[in-house]
Amino acid sequence: MEDINIATIFPLALAITFLLGFGSRLIGLPALVGFLVAGFVLNALGVSDDETLKRVGDFGVTLLLFTIGLKLRVKNLVRPEVWGGGSLHALITTVVFSLVFYGLAIAGAPLFADLGPGSLLLVAFAASFSSTVFAVKVLEGKGEMSSLHGRTAIGILIMQDIFAVIFLTVSTGKIPSMWAVPLLIGLFLLRPVMGWILDRVGHGELLPIFAMFTAVALGARAFEMVNLKPDLGALIIGMLLANHKRAADLADTLFGLKELLLVGFFLSVGLKGLPDLEQMFVALVFMLLLPFKTWLFFWLLVRFNLRARSASLAAFSLSNYSEFGLIVAALAVSNGWMGPEWLGAMAISLAISFIAAAPLNARAHAICRRYLEPLKAFETEKLHPEEYPPNIGDARVIIFGMGRIGTAAYDHIIQHVGPVVAGVESNAERVAAHVAAGRRVVRGDAIDPDFWERLRRARTGEFRVVMLAMPDHLANLYAVKQIRASGFTGFVAALSEHADQARALEEAGANLARNLAAEAGAGFAADVAGNVEGLPDPSSA
Repeated sequence: MEDINIATIFPLALAITFLLGFGSRLIGLPALVGFLVAGFVLNALGVSDDETLKRVGDFGVTLLLFTIGLKLRVKNLVRPEVWGGGSLHALITTVVFSLVFYGLAIAGAPLFADLGPGSLLLVAFAASFSSTVFAVKVLEGKGEMSSLHGRTAIGILIMQDIFAVIFLTVSTGKIPSMWAVPLLIGLFLLRPVMGWILDRVGHGELLPIFAMFTAVALGARAFEMVNLKPDLGALIIGMLLANHKRAADLADTLFGLKELLLVGFFLSVGLKGLPDLEQMFVALVFMLLLPFKTWLFFWLLVRFNLRARSASLAAFSLSNYSEFGLIVAALAVSNGWMGPEWLGAMAISLAISFIAAAPLNARAHAICRRYLEPLKAFETEKLHPEEYPPNIGDARVIIFGMGRIGTAAYDHIIQHVGPVVAGVESNAERVAAHVAAGRRVVRGDAIDPDFWERLRRARTGEFRVVMLAMPDHLANLYAVKQIRASGFTGFVAALSEHADQARALEEAGANLARNLAAEAGAGFAADVAGNVEGLPDPSSA
């Protein structure tokens, strides 16, 4: 059957993609599972994996890495559980998988028997990687990017990206250009200029254009020109802007576009082709090894003082194979190190690992609750500094988001009720400023389920009121859900910018949700009303 270009049946392809993605959502799985299946269906209909769709997916991955960089701090990469856990996991997994593959080769297993020791080691190395795209989609979907386990998982994935850069440099012979170091220095020196522009682009169409320009032109393309991994360039340029006050605006403006373009990535994986029996055997071997890979992440992270719960959640988000395996397979095929059938085998292994990991991550918290006690046996006596309960003293009211509105609420309660309030803020600099001003403020993230679990362990129900004053509606919405999921039965109040957002907050479990614009307008009118009374009637003039 002749291959069909996806553009020629675009309406049908769009319908299949949407219906399968929507169907996955209805049964409690991420939509990406449906997109993968859509790729297989389209391939069965004769649709080819064309270059245009691949470029769309690559563009989505570039924007994804850029948005990760916008939320990343360098200090997250130098933590022992990130560089130590990531490095040890890559080493141990590569060794163990190599031994298994070598045993299968000796036994004459299909495809494995055709490879030499070097190629078997290469496949094992590729299998040690986890998918950045999958992990970020899962963590974003649950609002856990800023949690300890989320930051740990992302840090490990970036470590793997660094390993990938080193491998690709050595294996392809593309030594970084002599301009690589000047480029990095130049981008760092250019940061104030980028910040100055970002302050002045406004909130209209220039903002997403600036975001794409920095991600693609200054990041990905510039790195590609000096023989460095393009995606790494997008990540680094995002990190350079991470401390800017409008970094969140940049991430938000790309959210919808990034999600749409990533559909192309998942379709491309499915379009690699339906496997034959030998490729399915390889995929089966990979799936049987996946529990070991997941358990090793867990074991290493608890050795680095994470609690069993945090280590489990991080391991679950990394319990898959990576698109890097496809890159390695394509490189090995082009160099004659392995047959072309391995490209299909790696593609089906990647797709099946996504499909298997999706329900695991959807039920991750329920699994942790059920098996937490036996998992605690692996914990170390000394805990990670972020695993200790936050100290809010005897506060009965907690305010999340100590910006302008949260600070005003805090000071009002102190003045009219007394010292019964504590503030929680995710920005470390803002926390330090509040503490210096004499306010009781601790660092924490309202959308981090770990924070609520630690708070529950620290407090036995003394606080009765939670006020959510964060500027981001989705953050407030996630926080309400996490608060109720933690078992808190007290009073929850939240602010929103629009009436429909207030309704969504109340439906999620808030006792009181106020439309900030309407409340400000009513308060403004009330303040002015007294001055209006007694003024002469204009009609009598």
